[in-house]
Amino acid sequence: MPAKLLWIVAVALVCAASCSRSSENKPSSTAPTATSSAGQTLAGRVVSVADGDTVTVLDADNTQHRIRLAGIDAPESHQAFGARSKQSLSELVFRKDVTVLYSKTDQYGRLVGKVIVDGEDANLAQLNAGMAWHYKEYQREQTPEDRELYARAEEEARAQHRGLWRDANPIEPSQFRREQREEARSKSATAP
Repeated sequence: MPAKLLWIVAVALVCAASCSRSSENKPSSTAPTATSSAGQTLAGRVVSVADGDTVTVLDADNTQHRIRLAGIDAPESHQAFGARSKQSLSELVFRKDVTVLYSKTDQYGRLVGKVIVDGEDANLAQLNAGMAWHYKEYQREQTPEDRELYARAEEEARAQHRGLWRDANPIEPSQFRREQREEARSKSATAP
């Protein structure tokens, strides 16, 4: 019973902090449920960290949900700072209870959302540590407040040369992925 009460309190605090425009009571279920402007809420424990912007959350019904952290783009695993970004996110969320505020599913079937751990926005923490870029391609999907916070966090991390910003010329993950696809295409085109 105390664990369920903890979930209720955690969800209520996250919703109050993130969705202050709405004063209605929020459902306390750990399964995805409707909520305010964030869309839906999922509560569970992080059981896997794939990279610096993707985790797996296990809910109370023992259902696993792949989560893509909204608003950020972390280096790929085989890219400079990829392993460090994954380690940073692991230190923040692995084996911890989290609440995910999400409103969409991406092309790979992952929920795209904000991961809240101990009252902290893990997505924003990755930016503050210099472990990810603000994913400007999708910034229209963020609230104006998050858009501003995330942009400012990236700017400050760059100015302070934190994390990946230590490199003189870091390559954005979207550009890195594009170059990898082009390289793979050119190899397959020249293969006998």
